[in-house]
Amino acid sequence: MINIDKTSIIHKNAEISDNVTIGPFCNIEKDVKIGGGTQISSHVTILSGTRIGENNKIYQGSVIGGDPQDLKFSDEKSELIIGDNNTIREFCTLNKGTEYSEKTIIGSNCLLMAYVHVAHDCIVNDKVILANGVQLGGHSQIGYHAIVGGVTPVHQFCKVGMHAFIGG
Repeated sequence: MINIDKTSIIHKNAEISDNVTIGPFCNIEKDVKIGGGTQISSHVTILSGTRIGENNKIYQGSVIGGDPQDLKFSDEKSELIIGDNNTIREFCTLNKGTEYSEKTIIGSNCLLMAYVHVAHDCIVNDKVILANGVQLGGHSQIGYHAIVGGVTPVHQFCKVGMHAFIGG
């Protein structure tokens, strides 16, 4: 059963699986797919081209699948792909890809704490923790089971290796 608060706006062409909960004042556009068991808190915006796996928790105020903040972006079709069992805390901004790779990828079993930004064409592998205020520049990659400490920026095109633990 899908549980959608009556104040939320869901496009008729959004694909929402069974057992999804969508809280108040959310906006979900067309060309969005949300997997079963996902819980979406209040005031979340999910934009076209977003693919969300199963059993994710998305907290208040997050903007999921926004356009890239790249001057070369010209409204080309691209995606944000989110795996399973992730926790995306308050006010995260996760952008779609550009024509470079056509996608931004967030793996499974990740924790993105409050105010995390994942820019266009990033790859965040499985079991990653991005602490409060982490900012990933475009095309950056975070390796499997890495932890990025609070308020740490990762410059565009940089890679953080598997099992790394870094801080600002």
